[in-house]
Amino acid sequence: MTVLGTLAGVALTGAAPAGAATGTTIADGVVYRQYDLRAGAGLTHVHVLGVDLANTHVRLGLLYPGKVASRATVTRLATVQNAVAGVNGDFFNTSEAQHPGVAATGASVGPAIANGKVLKAAVPTGQRFGPALPPGTDTDDVLGVSGDGQARLDSLTLDGTVTAPGLRWPLGGLNQYALPENSIGAYNSDWGSVSRARATCGTDTKRAAPCGTDTYEVTVKAGRMVSASAKPGSGAIAADTTVLVGREAGAQRLRTLAEGQRVAVNHGLAAASGRAYRFALGGCPVLSGGRPLPGLDTRTSAVRTAVGIADGGRRVLLFTVDGAPAYRRGLTIAEVAAALKSLGATEGFSLDGGGSSTLVARAPGASGVSVRNHPSDGVERAVPNGIGVFTR
Repeated sequence: MTVLGTLAGVALTGAAPAGAATGTTIADGVVYRQYDLRAGAGLTHVHVLGVDLANTHVRLGLLYPGKVASRATVTRLATVQNAVAGVNGDFFNTSEAQHPGVAATGASVGPAIANGKVLKAAVPTGQRFGPALPPGTDTDDVLGVSGDGQARLDSLTLDGTVTAPGLRWPLGGLNQYALPENSIGAYNSDWGSVSRARATCGTDTKRAAPCGTDTYEVTVKAGRMVSASAKPGSGAIAADTTVLVGREAGAQRLRTLAEGQRVAVNHGLAAASGRAYRFALGGCPVLSGGRPLPGLDTRTSAVRTAVGIADGGRRVLLFTVDGAPAYRRGLTIAEVAAALKSLGATEGFSLDGGGSSTLVARAPGASGVSVRNHPSDGVERAVPNGIGVFTR
């Protein structure tokens, strides 16, 4: 393997180490390989997991700690969920330096579905963490595996309502660290115990804008309003309970509810394709129909994690750049798209990078996973979710 690809004016060449062409079999249908890649910033090193979804013994699933507002290392997530391999996932709420006294939630940016269950919807695009999105993309974009077992890129938007006698309001958020202005968001047991105060900070276009002052929170238990508060609270939410958080016009609507009143909250994620997904997570599209998306960054090189989809969704490539000091100059987003295409991908999706980039896999004969790349922080970073490779 000497020439890996040319895309968007970026030439990538690699000197593959012995065995990289055939790789190491992690499990039936799962192959790991690594090789050097020379890009604009210099030599880097990449790690790739090839996953054959046409193999009925292999599937992809969401790695996550059991709550949306929680984090753990990829090694921990894969071990607890008994995955044979995996990579880190979506960008997430890492810091709240602009909002003193408000706790960072650790929750991810985009939608998330695990085993067919909707966990969360996407924050407003202006509230995301991560590098700039290519034109025409937003936080609703996902990588997912639909009911037919094939991987796809799609868009998942929240479809939900809050209803009470004589009242019907749209739901603006589900288990999100940031709500749209003037909206009502729902939080359930999947959220966790982290404070919901962050949800009313920032605006739809500016993440660092001040926190809203017109807020209201209502607790609905077994279909009836049981309590209210002027400010978002914290603490674990029971399985039969939904907490509604309103900001601006959304807060004004919630103030019209009375204790004991019947309230129903319904929600789901609607796919642009109309398909149902058993697994999905957010990120950033970079390759579509074998072509790079317009406007991909060609200047900023960094450690990256990405996913390629090949063979009509029947093959997935989990791709991570090594973060060791000799390699951590990494790739630009345009070079990531080129590298995925060179591996046969027609669709590409960028995930969180930098210190989050981690690829784990079981060694032959091992009972658990080990980290195959060098995380650029020197140790694994705790992340909110990832992509797990499972066998049966």
